[in-house]
Amino acid sequence: MEQLWSSDELLTAMNGRPVGELPSGVTGVSIDSRDVPEGAAFFAIKGDRFDGHDFASAALANGAGVLVIAEEKIPAMGNLIAPMIVVGDVLTALEDLGRAARRRVKGKVAAVTGSVGKTTTKEMLRTALTPSGKVHASVASFNNHWGVPLTLARMPRDTDFGVFEIGMNHPGEIRTLVDMVRPDVAMITCVEAAHMGNFKNLNEIADAKAEIMEGVVKDGSMILNLDNDLYKYLRKKANALGLKDRTYSYGCDKKADFELLSLRAHSDCSCFTVKIKGEEIAVKLGAPGEHIIQNAIGVLGMCSLLEADMALAALALADFSAEKGRGARSIRQIGAGEFTLIDESYNANPASMRAGIALLAAAEPGRGGRRIAVLGDMLEMGEFSETLHVALAEPLQEAGVDIVALSGKDMNYLAEAIRGEMQVYYRSDLDALIEWLMSKIRSGDVVMVKSSLGIGFGKVVKKLQEKFPECEPEDDQLASGD
Repeated sequence: MEQLWSSDELLTAMNGRPVGELPSGVTGVSIDSRDVPEGAAFFAIKGDRFDGHDFASAALANGAGVLVIAEEKIPAMGNLIAPMIVVGDVLTALEDLGRAARRRVKGKVAAVTGSVGKTTTKEMLRTALTPSGKVHASVASFNNHWGVPLTLARMPRDTDFGVFEIGMNHPGEIRTLVDMVRPDVAMITCVEAAHMGNFKNLNEIADAKAEIMEGVVKDGSMILNLDNDLYKYLRKKANALGLKDRTYSYGCDKKADFELLSLRAHSDCSCFTVKIKGEEIAVKLGAPGEHIIQNAIGVLGMCSLLEADMALAALALADFSAEKGRGARSIRQIGAGEFTLIDESYNANPASMRAGIALLAAAEPGRGGRRIAVLGDMLEMGEFSETLHVALAEPLQEAGVDIVALSGKDMNYLAEAIRGEMQVYYRSDLDALIEWLMSKIRSGDVVMVKSSLGIGFGKVVKKLQEKFPECEPEDDQLASGD
């Protein structure tokens, strides 16, 4: 396998002390002992629940070539014989390696944050940039204090485009992470009422998101969503940081630098035209949803600023599809018929809930089918939780949802608000909700499942997938290659 880092580079970047005979280099970087590439460096990070040092032997057995160990843990390693790099603190060493990775890359780096749509936007950007060069992007939602430096440390030296997602749920977190990433182009998808339990108001959330601006490199650019209510507030932040002439806007407004000109929305894809630097570009996006379209405009704006091939970027978006838990849809078999399952189970806040409900509204049920919203609590809403859950009644009614199935402590507020207005089924016990749902689904239904990750609605999706097999594509679809 190709060498990612030489041992000398590791020692220099982390100011480490070698123990044993180190190999010439490592093929990768891992913090999970269960999934270590052969010949990779295993960083024994101490987390909230587990200490990586306890799994050093397992990492070696699974193929690790080098262990990165904290000095204070050496006595606990006992008689373990292995190539090691000893450091003061393992997470700090990973951060240092991440910074070294950023310094050695000659390509362009992009970073995305926002209350909603970070991961989907990051994946769209990865897809759009791939035809223009070698892309390195964070996997899944690796956007926190260990995910960002890990993604950086894994970045090959010949990367043309680095794509990073940066998250937060407290002030100051993004500032620390963007200092490592130092993006050439950064984007804030939107500011919404996410993690409201940790903030007093939306302006405080905007302040936290705006920290990403502080890390933009000299002559770098910032992209903001002109259609978001906090746009002007964020724009002032950018101006104050010296980004006035390098901050661009995207959206539906005619004043946007990257503007949506026309749109034809379909239940399974979207076709639209955008204006990028005066040029009109037609795009077919392989996923539905106005919120995804909006972020796709920002993605194309980022591609332009990153000097990617715009024609290839637009074409590539046709191959984009929503991921598991983030709008992925499948057709499931039920008896002699079928129904549509929309999996939005990964996360939820008021804005993403509305977006998920809009996806359900845009989906066309089959003959005799119904729109069914299966919703769980939105976490981290703090003192605003009751109000924000009850506020979901309006979009549900406007969407023409036929059945609302609810579970979770705070979803009980919504259940009481819509009882008598809509067909609602509430159970505090999730298993009871699943049992009811599986007995009620019929051919033609469209079922959308959404909640915060901690509520465990991924179980709802899993049970539905287990009971109702996915329908095979029609033969003509397989032959067409569409």
